[in-house]
Amino acid sequence: MNISPQSSQHPGPAGVRSRGFSLVELMVSIVIGLLILASMVALFVNTSGGNREMARANSMIENGRLAIELLANDVTHAGYWGGHVPTFDDQTTTAVPGDVPTAVPNPCLAYATPWTAAHRGNLIHIPLQVYDSDTFCSAIVTDKQPNTDVLVIRHAELCAASATGTGDCADTANELYFQTTRCLTDVNPWVLDTNGLNLHQRNCTDTAEKRRFVSNIYYVRDHSNVGDGVPTLVRSRFGLSGGVLGHQAAEAMVEGIEGFRVELGVDNRSKAYAGQPTGTPVDYTAAVNWLDPNTRTTPTNRGDGAPDGAFVSCTTLSPCTVAQLMNVTAVKIYVLVRSREPSPGYTDTKTYTLGSTTMGPFNDAFKRHVYVTTVRLPNVAGRRATP
Repeated sequence: MNISPQSSQHPGPAGVRSRGFSLVELMVSIVIGLLILASMVALFVNTSGGNREMARANSMIENGRLAIELLANDVTHAGYWGGHVPTFDDQTTTAVPGDVPTAVPNPCLAYATPWTAAHRGNLIHIPLQVYDSDTFCSAIVTDKQPNTDVLVIRHAELCAASATGTGDCADTANELYFQTTRCLTDVNPWVLDTNGLNLHQRNCTDTAEKRRFVSNIYYVRDHSNVGDGVPTLVRSRFGLSGGVLGHQAAEAMVEGIEGFRVELGVDNRSKAYAGQPTGTPVDYTAAVNWLDPNTRTTPTNRGDGAPDGAFVSCTTLSPCTVAQLMNVTAVKIYVLVRSREPSPGYTDTKTYTLGSTTMGPFNDAFKRHVYVTTVRLPNVAGRRATP
């Protein structure tokens, strides 16, 4: 028997040998893979950079809006004293006003220093102050950003103090409270003190409600936390700390606020009437003079609640006077907000107008935006409006 040699066995189709990638093919594959990987990395980097830039822009926008809303909300409440109306703004009285402010008050005068009746009256009847230097509050307004304003707002707490009432503000011992009378037989029309709050309701028997005295100082500090270099809107609040009444250390409110200017709309002329298209100047040395005593729609020596002329800035060279501050009925607020982080490849060559102030160009990599709003003081302007 002849046995033939065993033939070789090959997997796959007959005559075709199985083999792997050649060196050239492998190198081409690697190059293509690297190109795809590089494209994906570039796409990821660009997307991440775009997302970071969008996050910076969103944060800047949110901070600007928050700062404007915070300031506008507090300005709206300026001059609210729980129903108290100054005589010089009371159009129902026939007497010559006896409570016209006599001086621009020091908002940071320590309560330990006896507050005179005149100082208390000036605080109540000038509910809003603006200045651009640390004239009064150098111990409170520290590290202020250059070329920015200081805004002081005063009013009574919106809710009455109560030891047990649900939803009311807490009645805290030794806090400073404001109380106004509803009783015609009470000698004093209002009290601002820590004690002696014994005015009455309309029935002249029940004790009138009292509200905590609110005084807020807003300014821009050159940092949020010491050394971080982030300009920040801060607020100092009047209150009780360590048994001492006064303005407390400022606390950070909104980061990234670099510019802050405030202009005041002053109501210093009466409502227009025939022969006087711009009205006549206010005069608090006389009782209300009505154009027509029968209708009482146009007082000729009191404001009408609307600002007259251009809004004014309170500066060191031209500080606002008592006559201007007691007649403020509107406020224009300018805020310049800056991104917290620089944007690579960006240079800020713009200038920014904040009323009469121009800031920039900064020539850095931070993006900025200006926010402006005008706020009416309803607690002052509303008293002066006539049909």
